Amino acid sequence: MEEAQPVLLAVQDGVATLTLNRPDKINAFNVAMHETLRAHLATIEGDAAVRAVIVTGAGRGFCAGQDLADRATKPGEAPPDLGQTIEGWYNPLVRRLRALPLPVIAAVNGIAAGAGANLALAADIVIAGRNAKFGQAFCKVGLLPDCGGTWVLPRLVGQARAAGLALTGDILPAETALAWGLIWKVVDDDRLLDEAGTLARHLATQPTKALAAIKQALQVSSTNSLDRQLDLERDLQQQLGRTEDYREGIDAFLNKRPARFKGR
Repeated sequence: MEEAQPVLLAVQDGVATLTLNRPDKINAFNVAMHETLRAHLATIEGDAAVRAVIVTGAGRGFCAGQDLADRATKPGEAPPDLGQTIEGWYNPLVRRLRALPLPVIAAVNGIAAGAGANLALAADIVIAGRNAKFGQAFCKVGLLPDCGGTWVLPRLVGQARAAGLALTGDILPAETALAWGLIWKVVDDDRLLDEAGTLARHLATQPTKALAAIKQALQVSSTNSLDRQLDLERDLQQQLGRTEDYREGIDAFLNKRPARFKGR
């Protein structure tokens, strides 16, 4: 019997949907999942028809983080090199999602724990099902949050809440995550993929270069001075002013008609 692909890719209406597909392991990461996800992202980057991305999980959870069975050692064996795992797989994944010049939506179903939680938070917009939960479970196994967790948490929820989440490993319900500003929206579980799909299809019809520039500017705003951010806005706006979509947007506005953006 052929083994199921650990990550599924479907492209329709300008939207690429990546589904983490190890439901029996709550989509925990192993090397095969990393390899497949990396290949799918290369496919997305090479497909000009793709203008938005959804990441979600198959089955009852989004992602339980690292598959710890892959990192278990027997007495007397050398410990695994977790730094190598992070450098080779997780860090490139986070950097790639953040740099992708397309809007990325995480549709979080069920538990998102450890690296799974921080993978979701690497997306530009996070929509969660009402029964979704987020957990920084690293301290439970003697580790610290990785996959960008120590960077993104203080920026989203502040130092006090970030410290509480990281030091206790407590589970955060979706409604609390929403109230704290960790995520964008909470919807009924049975509406999660519909809501994410509707948003992604809308974004896929918008001026893609402008969305990429917005993404770029927001990511650096917290570490830029006001002067540097003003300069960045100037430079990006100069580039966007030369795009086909800007000309289309102005013409549509002046002629009181819907704009037909092409992502160029």
